[in-house]
Amino acid sequence: MPGHLEGAILQRDKQTYAIVPRTPAGMLTPEILDTISYVCKKYEVPIIKITSGQRMALVGMREDQVEPMWEELKWKVGRATELCVHYVQACPGTAVCKLGLQDSLGFGLEIENMFHEEPFPAKVKFGVSGCPMCCGESYVRDVGLMGTKHGWTVIVGGNSGGRPRIGDVLAENLTTEEAKELVRKFMEYYRSESGKRLRVSKFVEKVGIDAVKAAVL
Repeated sequence: MPGHLEGAILQRDKQTYAIVPRTPAGMLTPEILDTISYVCKKYEVPIIKITSGQRMALVGMREDQVEPMWEELKWKVGRATELCVHYVQACPGTAVCKLGLQDSLGFGLEIENMFHEEPFPAKVKFGVSGCPMCCGESYVRDVGLMGTKHGWTVIVGGNSGGRPRIGDVLAENLTTEEAKELVRKFMEYYRSESGKRLRVSKFVEKVGIDAVKAAVL
């Protein structure tokens, strides 16, 4: 039986692995794409999959391939099973989109840097949208941010899984700094008050949005 490997996910055949390099807010460069192409060809990776979280999963490698692949990729691990922030999903926002009202890409990258590798009671997914079209799926993520012409709306408790839940609006019309600070306070509150493996959506349902507001606003 293959053993535990850092940054690798054992697949259903119990023999092969997947790895998920960290791609903050889904951003790539030509150099990154060149590296992925080189490594995948060299190690004959059978499956390369863009995930729903704007990440790239390399799937089907042997145990002995995992460590040398990470060494050649020279990327940080995009956590996919641990109790931490799994990803920050972000739309293009004002960087390129004509509908963008706020800088969702920039904010998404800031959130990645704020919480990357920090432990939480359960996995956490962020959605950052630059306008009310909500292409970052902000209302169905553990924590969502949505840009409007008046600033940022902060949303908590969304879930798109087997029990979908539309998140609750925590606050509206915030500056970027105000939204960032509120997200930090909420995440600290969630970490201190939630039980292990209790997702944000179930935590917000359990304590109620009024209690959340009283604690962090």
